[in-house]
Amino acid sequence: MRRVAKLSAACIATAALALTATACGSTSSDSDSSSSASSSSGKGGIKIGLAYDVGGRGDRSFNDSAARGADKAEKEFGGSIKELTAKSSDTEADREQRLTDLADAGYNPIVAVGFSYATSVDKVAAKYPKVSFGLIDSVATAKNVDSITFTEEQGSYLAGVAAALKTKKDHVGFIGGVDTPLIKKFAAGYVQGVKDTNSKVKVDVQYLTHGSDLSGFASPDKGKEAASGQLDNGADVIYSAAGSSGNGSIEAVSAVKGAWAIGVDSDQYNIPGLSKYKNSILTSMVKNVDVGVYDFIKSVHDGKPLTGNQVYSLAKGGVGLATSGGFIDDIKTQLDAAKAKIVDGTVKVKTS
Repeated sequence: MRRVAKLSAACIATAALALTATACGSTSSDSDSSSSASSSSGKGGIKIGLAYDVGGRGDRSFNDSAARGADKAEKEFGGSIKELTAKSSDTEADREQRLTDLADAGYNPIVAVGFSYATSVDKVAAKYPKVSFGLIDSVATAKNVDSITFTEEQGSYLAGVAAALKTKKDHVGFIGGVDTPLIKKFAAGYVQGVKDTNSKVKVDVQYLTHGSDLSGFASPDKGKEAASGQLDNGADVIYSAAGSSGNGSIEAVSAVKGAWAIGVDSDQYNIPGLSKYKNSILTSMVKNVDVGVYDFIKSVHDGKPLTGNQVYSLAKGGVGLATSGGFIDDIKTQLDAAKAKIVDGTVKVKTS
């Protein structure tokens, strides 16, 4: 059973339409879920705090993957989940306050979803040494933090191989939400995968926003406009690493016969909200954030909290390509060969 606090029904509807909980105009969205298993939600229950990045639950990508990990833990261990969602206009003080609010309310563990929380996690974790914090996509220095990172460049390399093998125009594209070092890892791996497969293929690389403007992760309209521009310029395969903005990119690609979209983070072919576009989703570079989140929460539940940096690589199944739809079945041999070269070290994938 899930109950939502501090949001009116109208606001929830607006947030769903916008694919971001920040549409309501508050500093953060705030929801609380409780397990229906009363027998496990007492002493054995666990109070999980989730501080989402912009877009929050419902972005059909990065945040949703984190949510799946927490949902699995809640179902297995009982207890409750408290969710707070960032705005693209957040300051460092806003992020610190969000984490502090969760800690003050007794939530433990607390998962900070996204690299933008790196500084605030270190500050807040130091003030709450008995609370276990998880940080996704960045490495913290505080002793009570589990840094959960991924080799996005390796999975993106495989996406590039697939794009190079599937393009009919020798022209593909990449759309990044924001030009951060993290998103540049996606771009670097993708471009290398394309060029190693077919050096003649042209690759357009574009970022929706720059610097501290994180709205590029929660603007489907910008994603759609960017993809339309790349399609008009001749690209016929577009990979987007842009949070919910990528939903707009997928929509634009679906309108062009013969064009392919490559999803990110979640297996977007199987996301209900994108079902009408699924026949245009070639594959998705799946980043198993849910696994990292679940592993961390389980470690806290078991009384042995993970700390340090847990790296989820291609070899460990942390990243990879989704096969839903069967659209890359015909190039499986080439993809398997590329994966093997990365795993054995023959191919070193660039991160910038």
